[in-house]
Amino acid sequence: MQAIDLNSDLGESFGAWTIGDDAAMLDIVTSANVACGFHAGDPAGILETLRTAKTRGVAVGAHVGYRDLAGFGRRNMDLSSQELVGDVIYQIGALQGLATAAGTRVTYVKPHGALYNTIATDPRQAGDVIAAIRAVDPALALMALAGSPLVAQARAAGLAVAAEAFADRAYTSDGHLVSRRQAGAVLHDPDLVAERMVRWMRDGTIETIDGTPARVEAQSICVHGDTPGAVSMARRVRARLEESGFAVRSFSSEA
Repeated sequence: MQAIDLNSDLGESFGAWTIGDDAAMLDIVTSANVACGFHAGDPAGILETLRTAKTRGVAVGAHVGYRDLAGFGRRNMDLSSQELVGDVIYQIGALQGLATAAGTRVTYVKPHGALYNTIATDPRQAGDVIAAIRAVDPALALMALAGSPLVAQARAAGLAVAAEAFADRAYTSDGHLVSRRQAGAVLHDPDLVAERMVRWMRDGTIETIDGTPARVEAQSICVHGDTPGAVSMARRVRARLEESGFAVRSFSSEA
């Protein structure tokens, strides 16, 4: 049976601000990209998300980002290599400590927001993130944008890579994500999104914003946890995939 991982960005609530519904999402997804405190998340909330992930059998990844709480990690930053390597090592280490306390472990790294988009095409910052992961634990996998140069760069450096497709984001005709500044960049209709993912699993292509198909090779599907209606969307995506004969399970053997 053909299988696919379903992931979401979680642990992003901060103090009095609640972002997403981690408990509900962890009943649906098979991998959780958990914030590490730089773009979002506070230690107590992150720990609770990790404990819930443990009880639900959900794999855990470090959702590392730029140090940008005010901008939710979505502002571009031109950090030196020394800064970026240190920041990524710090975030992975923080999540590893909290994961240990929760009885689980970090098995992969997924960069967040502007960092995710930057390293998809910037070999210098990509190399810094790869170096940081290898410095902490070369066995950690990297989750990266499907079709980006980063996938080959990370694999050449010896990292396992899970390429990622996005259920709730529009694609350009060259297979990149449409900028969030552009109308239609984020999708909200659960049925439309679910059928889009079923079609992709069947023929390997995703309809782009201009209506043309783009071929996307990936091992995981992301539904953003902070998108309005995210839980309904993720639930519908999983249900339609399973109804269509696809298994939904983590790419990580540690789940």
